[in-house]
Amino acid sequence: MYYILSLGVFGLLFGSFAGASVWRLRARQLALDAENGEKVSRKDKRQVDKLKRGSLARDRSVCLHCGHQLAWYDLVPLVSWLWLRGKCRYCRHAIGKSEPMIEATMAVFFVVSYVFWPYQLVTPVEIAQFVIWLLAGVGLAILFVYDLRWFLLPNAIVFPLIGLGGLYSLTVLAEQQFAWSQLMSSVYASAILSGLYYLIYVASRYRWVGFGDVKLGLALALLLADWRLALLTLFLANLIGTLIYLPMMAKGSVKRQTHIPFGPFLISGFILSGIFGTSIIDWYLTIALGIV
Repeated sequence: MYYILSLGVFGLLFGSFAGASVWRLRARQLALDAENGEKVSRKDKRQVDKLKRGSLARDRSVCLHCGHQLAWYDLVPLVSWLWLRGKCRYCRHAIGKSEPMIEATMAVFFVVSYVFWPYQLVTPVEIAQFVIWLLAGVGLAILFVYDLRWFLLPNAIVFPLIGLGGLYSLTVLAEQQFAWSQLMSSVYASAILSGLYYLIYVASRYRWVGFGDVKLGLALALLLADWRLALLTLFLANLIGTLIYLPMMAKGSVKRQTHIPFGPFLISGFILSGIFGTSIIDWYLTIALGIV
């Protein structure tokens, strides 16, 4: 119980960081767009003026409406939002629900990952792998929200995730005494989740998927280090996307030409595969063998 409570608290803290990082990344992107001569709306320009463009770790949080720098007691994850009833302490403008939702979701992610973690947590390497998984989850939360809002997967988050994925794959390879089969499993996983999307990216002339999905696929493949889990991630991502958008297309609220962010589906499929994938594959093989 102690570990569960501790992970829940850490999840809230990292969720708060993820929620703030989304807007800091947005401010940096808008400022860069303006420097490159791209058109930036007045509303977006006001946000850029309020959010300083610096390090994600050192930037101080401010209210997006009045620009007031927030004190520490305004930033207690989930508690401050509930205490202030979802409004800024200084201008009383509504803060929004996305930030507390990210915080709560990250707390659930940390706890569920620990409770249902499919591997042992005994050796230092096994614990390190679990820590890498949790840290990757923070970056994926940022990408999930950012891609859902603005149809973009920032390199500032994707590249560190690729690095974490490479480190994770290396630890798994070391555990397997650098077995050739394990190395090829990571290679096949990369081909499934990154190579396939690269082919679609090129074949569609950049219309069906973006290059961000290609880079995200590489990060996810390295974090899984298993071609079977990569294949399951691909299946689940497309299944989730179909279940969500097919009813919307039937109602006419979404057209075929509508730009759909695929990053959130990939991330959802990845998390399900990473935590429950081994059990799902074992169950499927049992059913398949039973039929045969």
